[in-house]
Amino acid sequence: MADTIRFRRFEARDTDALQTLDALALRDAGTEPADVPGSDDLQTVGESYLDAGGEFLVGVLSGAAVNPPDKRQRRLPETTDGSLVAMGGFLPTEAGYEDERSVTGAAELHRMRVAPTHQGRGYGRALLGELERRAREAGFDLLLVTTARRQHRAVRFYDAAGYDEVDRSEYGEYELVHFEKSIGDRS
Repeated sequence: MADTIRFRRFEARDTDALQTLDALALRDAGTEPADVPGSDDLQTVGESYLDAGGEFLVGVLSGAAVNPPDKRQRRLPETTDGSLVAMGGFLPTEAGYEDERSVTGAAELHRMRVAPTHQGRGYGRALLGELERRAREAGFDLLLVTTARRQHRAVRFYDAAGYDEVDRSEYGEYELVHFEKSIGDRS
């Protein structure tokens, strides 16, 4: 990674930055944010993730070189401690959306995003590794993830990270790809 990213747990003051990064990343991947179901979770991350037995992380970079000096270029959303470049969380599947898979002992990844201007630098892999570690420590044995097939980078990302494609389904105009990975105790 070009710059060292720091992951920390979501704080309520991050809400606006999360919503901005979510919209930037989705649009860059060819998905209209309004088409994604259940986006209200980004307005209530504390309740939706943390209080439900899950986790939500933000990845921030600090320093003057993070955002481009040219104001016409896309700037990263700011938090109180740096620029938000990555975010993501997990929920126990029992606490997830009712139209998703529910597997006992599993958690599902949600809202995995890296700023388009900072993709390909290892931040997504670092975020995924930290979420897997925290999910394992929280007692989960299996991680699930669903992404739209048209989000080619995401499909390749999860495949390269050892996630197995287990199913496909349709949601509106989207073909969804369902992945899972065993993260059981690796002591």
